[in-house]
Amino acid sequence: MHNPTLTEIAAKLESPQLKDRMVALASLRDFSPNEAVPLIKKVLNDPMLQVRSMAVFALGVKQTEECYPILVQILENDPDYGMRADAAGALGYLADPRAFEPLSRAFYEDTQWLVRFSAAVSLGNLKDPRAEALLNQALDSEEVVIQQAAISALGEIKAIDSVERILRFAQSPDWLIRQRLAEALGNLDTEKSRSALKYLSKDPHEQVSAAALISLERLGKN
Repeated sequence: MHNPTLTEIAAKLESPQLKDRMVALASLRDFSPNEAVPLIKKVLNDPMLQVRSMAVFALGVKQTEECYPILVQILENDPDYGMRADAAGALGYLADPRAFEPLSRAFYEDTQWLVRFSAAVSLGNLKDPRAEALLNQALDSEEVVIQQAAISALGEIKAIDSVERILRFAQSPDWLIRQRLAEALGNLDTEKSRSALKYLSKDPHEQVSAAALISLERLGKN
């Protein structure tokens, strides 16, 4: 199978055919960040949302010094909330501590739940303890998916002080919330965490009980 050259990929990115441009973007995974990013930048203003979304994701994976400011610019200024959410997610992949401030602003100020969800997830990816207060506030969101993201992220940043706050979700009617709780508690080694995990290990939903058993095993190795 022929592996396209950078010159061929650049030409495909100019194609009027959506499929050509998407295949070309995907082909950049085989190239270094320094080779790929200049071509990714060419389609950040593509007329098709699917291409722009792929390009933003690629900037989170193919990391160069250019990627961070580009993603922050999209997060803060793009009129399409899907693009802002993609940029928030890509900033989490970058794992750049500078992203804490723009992600926090996006969580507090963006009116779209999808952007706030992506920001919460990425704050967990950063593993920055400064996010704890924001994530505790996210637990009170009316959007269940934001609660799920906040629980997971509090586990990621090892927010021991928040164990009491997240334990109230142990009897949530949403099994995904209970699963996220079981996973998070595996990073939060306290007696209350272990007790809650023993309770969740008997959960009627198989994925919740399995997550709880895995977390108990992890804590047992500490």
